[in-house]
Amino acid sequence: MSHLTIALDIMGGDHGPHIIFPAVLKALQETPTLNIILCGPQAITLEWFNKQSIEIQNRLELSECSQEVLMDDSPSHALRHKKDSSMRRILDLVQDGKADACVSAGNTGALLTMAFYVLKTLPGIDRPALVTQIPTKNNGKVNLLDLGANINCDSEVLFQYAVMGSVLAEQIGSIHQPKVALLNVGVEEIKGNDQVKQTARLLTDSKSINYIGYIEGHDIFSEKADVIVTDGFVGNIALKSWEGLFKFIFEEIKRVSQQNWYFSILAKVALPIFHRLYLRMKPDQYNGASLVGLRGIVVKSHGNASSEAFLYAIRKSIQEVEMQVPEKIKDKIEAALMERHE
Repeated sequence: MSHLTIALDIMGGDHGPHIIFPAVLKALQETPTLNIILCGPQAITLEWFNKQSIEIQNRLELSECSQEVLMDDSPSHALRHKKDSSMRRILDLVQDGKADACVSAGNTGALLTMAFYVLKTLPGIDRPALVTQIPTKNNGKVNLLDLGANINCDSEVLFQYAVMGSVLAEQIGSIHQPKVALLNVGVEEIKGNDQVKQTARLLTDSKSINYIGYIEGHDIFSEKADVIVTDGFVGNIALKSWEGLFKFIFEEIKRVSQQNWYFSILAKVALPIFHRLYLRMKPDQYNGASLVGLRGIVVKSHGNASSEAFLYAIRKSIQEVEMQVPEKIKDKIEAALMERHE
């Protein structure tokens, strides 16, 4: 593939540039075709830049930004008053065609609002959605959306989410006719609110979507579906619950193993199993929620992401560029809408 360029907001997140710089270096080392634009104060970026080899420096560009979007900035304030921020700059670079994608770990609400304003949605898409992959049994993954971009969604928006999730599963997961499910309080047709029931009717009638019906919360990790669709309120709670449960389990394992010598020995014997489970389930490797439905590629990293986790977000943005995800979503939503009007 020809060279690709990713723009990074180095001021976003809880830990600042010092966790982003190692991720940048690793990304450049493992992807020879990659160039990166670092957006933020040059007083910070230049010091690190000058320590790198000439080969690395030649693949970096520093974009000076005088402002930073703070975590407590309201989305409207950030949009109106932070036009020279690092967050706004990465979006402008994508809009201007100077970057193929962008990544930020900053204020989620501000990023969503700015991205919607700067990049606009694809034809046929009313609202963008945040989506990520989470692990399922047998080393599978499921695309879950929306994760909080839109708290209230009507059936038309949820239908569009199903289309976008299906495209991601096809392109990123290489799944032919991915199975799409609606997250609901039961699997029976009579269960759920009117919004969910109407979405089910739209998906049932669509030939573009391999709709398999309702799925309950306990089956999110079951591998029954490749795409699970819900509104941002429910999706965000489901995601945060998984992350919290993961941390709780491993903290409990650590606590119990330190209670006495017997549990300590058992823990050491079981350590390889725990380590394998940790590598499989740890949220870091699923970091990077894609903001899909826009006329450009935007990846939102966790605000408290480690350097390793931020690297995963960069990799996700590269993957979506290579797979031409926005173009594929545009094509599929057009086909789905044409089918509806026939």
